[in-house]
Amino acid sequence: MKRTSLNVNGVERWVVAEKRATLADVLREQMLLTGCKVCCEDGQCGACTVIIDEKPVRACLTPLEKVAANARITTIEGIGTPDRLHPLQVAWMAHGSAQCGICTPGFIMSAKVLLDRKQNPTREEVRSWFQRNRNLCRCTGYKPLVDAVMDAAAVMRGEKRIEDLVPKAKEDGSILGTEFIRPSALAKVTGTWDFGADVALRMPEGTLRLALVQAEVSHALIKGIDVSEAEAMPGVVKVLTWKDVKGKNAITGLITFPTNKGDGWDRPILCKDKIFQFGDAIAIVAADTEEHARAAAKHVKVDLEVLPAYMSGFAALEPDAIEIHPGVPNAYYEQGVVKGQDTRPFFEKAAAVVDITTYCSRQPHLHLEPDCGEAFIDDDGVVTILSKSIGLHLHHAMICPGIGVAPEKLRIIQNPTGGTFGYKFSPTMEALLGVAVLALGKPVSLIYDQYQNITYTGKRSPVNLNIRLACDDDGKLTAMETDWWLDHGPYSEFGDLVTLRQAQFTGAGYHLENIRGRGRTVATNHAWGSAFRGYGSPQAFLASETAMDMLAEKMGEDPFEFRYKNLYNENSTTPTGQKPEVLVLKQLFDMIRPKYEEAKARCKALSTAEKKRGVGISLGIYGCGLDGPDSSNARAELTPTGVTIYNAWEDHGQGADLGTLTMAHEVLRHAGFKPSDIKLDLNDTRGPDSGPAGGSRSNVFTGQATRVAAEMLLNAMRKEDGTYRTYKEMVAENIPLVYDGKWVAAACTDCTSDTAQGAPFPIYMYEVFLPEVEVDMETGKVQVVKFTTAVDVGTIINKATVDGQIYGGLAQGIGLALSEDFEDLEMHNTLRDCGIPYPKDVPDEMEILYLETPRELGPFGSAGCGEAPLTAPHPAILNAIYNACGVRIFRIPALPEVVKMGLDQLRAAQAPVAEPEHA
Repeated sequence: MKRTSLNVNGVERWVVAEKRATLADVLREQMLLTGCKVCCEDGQCGACTVIIDEKPVRACLTPLEKVAANARITTIEGIGTPDRLHPLQVAWMAHGSAQCGICTPGFIMSAKVLLDRKQNPTREEVRSWFQRNRNLCRCTGYKPLVDAVMDAAAVMRGEKRIEDLVPKAKEDGSILGTEFIRPSALAKVTGTWDFGADVALRMPEGTLRLALVQAEVSHALIKGIDVSEAEAMPGVVKVLTWKDVKGKNAITGLITFPTNKGDGWDRPILCKDKIFQFGDAIAIVAADTEEHARAAAKHVKVDLEVLPAYMSGFAALEPDAIEIHPGVPNAYYEQGVVKGQDTRPFFEKAAAVVDITTYCSRQPHLHLEPDCGEAFIDDDGVVTILSKSIGLHLHHAMICPGIGVAPEKLRIIQNPTGGTFGYKFSPTMEALLGVAVLALGKPVSLIYDQYQNITYTGKRSPVNLNIRLACDDDGKLTAMETDWWLDHGPYSEFGDLVTLRQAQFTGAGYHLENIRGRGRTVATNHAWGSAFRGYGSPQAFLASETAMDMLAEKMGEDPFEFRYKNLYNENSTTPTGQKPEVLVLKQLFDMIRPKYEEAKARCKALSTAEKKRGVGISLGIYGCGLDGPDSSNARAELTPTGVTIYNAWEDHGQGADLGTLTMAHEVLRHAGFKPSDIKLDLNDTRGPDSGPAGGSRSNVFTGQATRVAAEMLLNAMRKEDGTYRTYKEMVAENIPLVYDGKWVAAACTDCTSDTAQGAPFPIYMYEVFLPEVEVDMETGKVQVVKFTTAVDVGTIINKATVDGQIYGGLAQGIGLALSEDFEDLEMHNTLRDCGIPYPKDVPDEMEILYLETPRELGPFGSAGCGEAPLTAPHPAILNAIYNACGVRIFRIPALPEVVKMGLDQLRAAQAPVAEPEHA
């Protein structure tokens, strides 16, 4: 231990720290300068970037003893304050670049060094700088970040005023459809937005720090657990096992009855008899420090009998595979699709048929902020859990029986959240925190490291899908047959629903009257399946959009025009038999057609023998909602200083605060309220149940509920002469001040498990994808060099937010197509090794063409938008690879070695056959 003086933000500060402490540890834990975010702990993400002597430095990799005595350290807290921001901070807010915000301080610090050195960088120089300094963002697709740097540079050169960067409201005061800045942006760009790990540092004295004892095998029987050695270690208060759980020690999966062959209670909180997947929690160590807890966790002894591990649907479906959950078959749910006439005659007389099988990977979410949370028992004896939950009321219902607490004695509040992309639709650590606080009676915190975050949170469920597609002599689709299985890992929660999605979206977008199909949900010992942006549709569109390309080729037609003539028309229904609420696909194709023709010509002109270019096309569709008569609730309250809006529109970077503000203000502005007059009280189970923030439902459902609540308040304030009562007048006239709004998709129906027919969603999103790729003919490496997309998500509520959602979704689609996977536990356990795209992996040339078709059932005509960009960018990329070099890929990711193998096979097939030698 050593006493050291550090010059931080221009002030000399003395600290006493361990020699092995990192600069990030000291800044965060001792100085509470938590604008320095720690996500990966190995220098892969750049979230911890600070400036030391005018150089960007990753603080998580910098030992304190290596910091020179006279070094000048600058953190995000030192470059600007809320009333005197650096141009970079203003530009970041203006471009919507602080989405979840976890990477924001690191990017701004990195960019500051660049602009201090060079105030007139090119866009490519900015991208190269971020690439070199390992700055990662999972939300934005990088383009808005580069836009922000370029604008900040213009301000620093004196070419723009900082005021010019700030978006303005419309002349009538409306912020609907503008680029109005989200309420949380200021805190995010100044480093004062406290994420879960920051909250943990501010917990009261006596808070116990938790560490998990986790399975290091994927399938085993537990013969015994010995905690004696661990409990004797320094700082340890107690080691908790299943014996300490007061409830059922299981999380209910809320499955479909009676069609699911399990009971929904298959996921243990703490494993008692069996390990079902790598990372399963076996025990919880509670200690005075995280370091002591983690050290003791290594000394808990677990006696295991290792069982065969079924790491794929292929393995789990083998005839000799044992049941992962005894008494429940590994294929535990079936979903049928029956629409129109028997498909067999259409295939018998078809002009062309495609029969292929595609495999969509176990895509990891790769959110930068590791899972984290806290819990305490409040003064009323209520267990209070703070977490990254994006389904507060849903998770409340899922964990109450398992931890053994009455519903009225459990409260869940969402912490500021650094991205989830859907994984937090599942409760991850909420039940663990609940068990710990109930058993220990003291406040607790649990922070995963990035290894735990990647290996012990849910992933996209892989799907192996066989599709047969037929057309007639005119190239019109006549029939589709599908057969698939979905690998949902060992836990059944939401497995039925994502299996249903294959029926809902395979073949969607096309006039297709006759469909037959069958799918199964399969339990395996790989990572449990959880929600991921696009939920179920990427697996479906990989199959149908690849098949459409191949069928076009068989018919000798251009893949763009072949799709065009088969798009939804006024007589079409979706694969579930529902009438589309709008017909926009032909308009979207018409918008993007000139771009397609330009791309074809450009790719032809720029292709060389060494590097071939190609263009691909696909369409994607997604519904807004959770299937059937989904609903949401919100509340509006008039106060002496304005209006407070309450809802549980959970925010994981998509901008729930701005969505709530915009919906409410669009109503309340008629009574003279400004955005600054509206206070938001969000994301607490003591407030209204708005439903989970998934399936792009919140903008529609919670937006409508918020609008309804605001309108009820506005109507109560309205006088007979058309003016509005003040707060004092409302009180004087004894008129209620609080109004609860509710919105229900009353006309929607569930899809049946035997036919999948129904009307599941009130509103859909539509998008057409047009990527251009370059294939290195020697190595097989594929680079997406340009991406154009045409999108209809209804009325745009906030332009900067929707732009960011589209750019970010396209970047994740590039990762899904080319690099991202979580298959090999020994290989895929860091952000980089899981294939997360860095700035240079995503093109700067991304163009969005918007079509705004108002939706009758959407708030102010809007749909959702978050899912749309990750529905089908990946088959478009694979189609572009084929267009470039003739290699057809059916399994993703299309790694360089996969493409190279295809190139080698093509060359071998095209090589001339040697004449046999004759004596």
